[in-house]
Amino acid sequence: MGALPYIFAFAILIATSTFLRLLYILPAFNPTKPTPRAKGQPTRLLIVLGSGGHTAEMLSLLHTLDPTLYTHRSYVVSSGDEFSALKAIEFENALASKHEESEQKDKHLLSTYDISVVPRAREIHQPLLTTPWSSLRCLLACFAILQTSATQQTSTIAHAKRDYMRNSMRTFRYTYPDLIIANGPATAVLIIVASLMLRFFGIRGTRGKMRTVYVESWARVSTLSLSGKILRAGGMVNRMLVQWDTLAKRGQGEFRGALVR
Repeated sequence: MGALPYIFAFAILIATSTFLRLLYILPAFNPTKPTPRAKGQPTRLLIVLGSGGHTAEMLSLLHTLDPTLYTHRSYVVSSGDEFSALKAIEFENALASKHEESEQKDKHLLSTYDISVVPRAREIHQPLLTTPWSSLRCLLACFAILQTSATQQTSTIAHAKRDYMRNSMRTFRYTYPDLIIANGPATAVLIIVASLMLRFFGIRGTRGKMRTVYVESWARVSTLSLSGKILRAGGMVNRMLVQWDTLAKRGQGEFRGALVR
């Protein structure tokens, strides 16, 4: 008979195992409820900032964010996007001022943030021939961000922080993000793909982590963006939110009203 039947059977076994594993980890096929968390419990939120309008929309929909629920925020920006990095710092400064009084009353509250930079998945007018290479560089950087503890990342940020923030970095060690929220750029797709790959291989510490929420741009009225189409077709996100009822009626996502102001 030779070895061919055994090779064929082994290939079928690998393909079946891979398929079943994907069904287990993909949120669309195996929806799970988030783990209940007490207020003030260390929780890491990863926020993907696109550029320009994407960044403005993301920070707008986060205007009611409660830092006592998401005690550490990790912002991801693309290389060369100083605008988004500065906007994230402005947002955090405003958040700190807004909640300063409550933080003084609640001394156990510890709140921090960090900003990480990844290579662009694709530059404007970049030839399609070189896009796979730049996307791979971005994907590898996304793996590093997801696996690097937040305390190590915050210690590398150059801008000033409050004393209670420095104390919190010595107290807690945030691991994989508890929640990832994104709204459009190619970097968002690669971050989510990287999180799924880590879960696919059962990397220690990923269980119950890296739930994902994708918010389609307010500008998308009748069709999803390319990122939205990829994530929805692959069943890669826990929740797909759209900001127009016309999309929801077509089964393209959940409609919870306009989320940007």
